Formats: sequence, structure tokens, C-alpha cells
Amino acid sequence: MKLGKHTLSKPVIMAPMAGITDKAFREIICLLGGKYTVTEMISDKALLHNNSKTIQMLNLLGEAEPRIVQIFGSEPDSMAEAAKRVVEHGADIIDLNMGCPTPKIVKNGEGAALLRNIPLAEEIARQVVKAVDIPVTAKIRLGWNSSEINAPELAGRLEAVGISMVTVHARTREQFYSGKADWKYINSIRKKIKIPLIGNGDITSPQDASRMIELTGCDGVMIGRSALGNPWLIGRTQGFLENGELKELEPDNKEKLRILLLHFEKILKYKGKKIGVNEIRKHASWYFKGIRNAADYRNEIMKSHDPEEIKTIFRKVFTE
Repeated sequence: MKLGKHTLSKPVIMAPMAGITDKAFREIICLLGGKYTVTEMISDKALLHNNSKTIQMLNLLGEAEPRIVQIFGSEPDSMAEAAKRVVEHGADIIDLNMGCPTPKIVKNGEGAALLRNIPLAEEIARQVVKAVDIPVTAKIRLGWNSSEINAPELAGRLEAVGISMVTVHARTREQFYSGKADWKYINSIRKKIKIPLIGNGDITSPQDASRMIELTGCDGVMIGRSALGNPWLIGRTQGFLENGELKELEPDNKEKLRILLLHFEKILKYKGKKIGVNEIRKHASWYFKGIRNAADYRNEIMKSHDPEEIKTIFRKVFTE
């Protein structure tokens, strides 16, 4: 499939996740065979006010194309200006967040709140598309709740104003991340639009991704929470969709340790000791999934503020 000058081969996209898909994590995903990642969602207002943390989130240096940046907001003019800034920072594709269910986002009329204001969502898309000369995509949900499923309508209207691709998380805002993703609606959207469509929701294995594409007709998939502590999933799924076989094995403890240590080093490199130590704690808890006595090891890490001591704990976790 094509997005502007970019050809995306059966894309398996690492979903944008606040506090997760920073530069360190994106680099780990690509090191392990992933091809497509998205930045954490970036506030239009914070970007226009030159917030230092927000500018840091736009560090795309050295990353492979296409560099995809997701932005969010509720004012068309502000979103259009933010999009221009994002292009200046090296973005190849801009994604519009129209699905984040977090209360602090929704109360400002942003993210999933736009599911209840299709005219505004449409106008934001129109203005951003007009403002930049790179592809603009959008990520949506099925609707606000089970009685307000309007994703097919929204996707159609987004296509009409120039959106190049739609990703749909097959849950409602009311569901947040609970319950079961309803893939049948992805098929409904597929019948409504001609632009590329990416499916998202309940993909925990390469086989799940293949099944979603077969059942819904979507062009590719996006994987989010299933890749937490398992960054190998993105590359393994990409390879499976392209070649039809699982050439990459599930990681053993030696491999998990290698990547966790490397992930930590990258976080320290980009964010420093204080933030790095705080952030690796949540990642470590995901990497530790399935490890015996994981809770005890997590408690040890929570008590430590020394990177070298934390690395020693990691080695103990995966070698004992």
C-alpha cells in the first residue's frame, strides 16, 4: 500500500502509546525487525508553546522512514499550525489522534471526544491536510459506546477531506481497553472507504494479525499493549505476514536480558539517570511477565535508584 511516496509492505505498526513509544522504545522495535512505529501523541498546544518535553518527544534523528508523528487537539487552526511544526522536525507522515479515551484528554474535547463531534473531526482533518504536503492519517475508535457506533461514517468523511489512511481500534471509548475488540466493524469500514485501513485490537500473536486481515479485509495491523515487555512481537508479526512462516523464535531469557539492558541504556541516554530509572521500572515489570518471583524483583527495583544496581537485578532475574 502507498502513503505518499512511501510504500508500506503489509504493515505491522507499533501503536502510539503515551509514556511508552518514546525514541528508546521505537529504536528497540526497529532493531528487532519492526518497520513502522509512531511517536507518543503530541499536544498541539504544547508544541506551539515550545514546551521542552514536547520538543524532546519530536526527536526523530537517525530513525528510518517513514517517521510517523501523532498529534492531538480540538482546534482546527491550532492543529494545522502544529502539523507544520511537526514537518519541520522531520515527520514523513502525520497521524491525528481521534481515539484516546483518557478522561483528561476527552474533557478537553480531544481524542475520543471527537467521536461525538464528527463535523469538528472532519474540519480538523481538512485543515491539517491543507497545511502540509505529507500524508495525513487518523486513528479512531468504533464510537463513543455500543449505541453510538459511528466509525464507518467518520472514516468516510475523513477520506472525503483527504485523509490518506485510517486506523481503527475496534473498541468504543466506553470500553477503554477492556472487553473484546469487535473486528466485524473493521469490515464495515473496509466496505465504506477505499483508502488504506489498519486494524487494531486484541492482536497478541502473528497468527492473530493474519486472521484479522483475512476476516476484515484491512491492509495491515497495529499492535499496542501486547508488545509491552515483548517488543519482538512487532518484527515477528511483520515477518509472518510477509513470508507466511515464523522464522524468528520466541525470545529466551538470555535474549530478554540483552534487550532489557539495551532498552535501559537507551532510556538513560535520551532522558538521563533520574527519569531513566523511573521509566525502566514500568518496562521491567512487563519484561518480567511469567518470571517466577517477579513481584519480589519488582520491589527490589522500586527501592533502587542506581542504574548499575538495577542492571544487576535484571541479570539475577534472567539467569537464576
